Amino acid sequence: MKTLLLIEDNLDIRENITEMLELEGYSVIVAVDGGMGYQLAVEEIPDIILCDIMMPVMNGYEVLKHMKNNSSTAHIPFIFISASTEKKDIQIGIDMGASAYIRKPFEMEELFDVVAKFCPKDYLQ
Repeated sequence: MKTLLLIEDNLDIRENITEMLELEGYSVIVAVDGGMGYQLAVEEIPDIILCDIMMPVMNGYEVLKHMKNNSSTAHIPFIFISASTEKKDIQIGIDMGASAYIRKPFEMEELFDVVAKFCPKDYLQ
């Protein structure tokens, strides 16, 4: 089973995404802020990371910077999920090394498609 780390400070969004991804067959680890997210990424080495941008303790850009500077986490696909639709914000994330950027609100199928692109599910378990 593939493991995803979801870093999201909004409880409703976090619970909704977690439930939907678990129903799709993924194991989901959650973090409520960027600091906790980075710590869990280092400890758990998930298969993929979904991360909000505007969060307490450490924002998503800071999390990505730390991830890319750590040899044990630099390889993990990192997808931003954010309400910001500014082209400059999206470009900053991509330039920093994010694998993708999903704009909130989004359809779950869009999330599933992007996650599957970078982290295909294990069909034979």
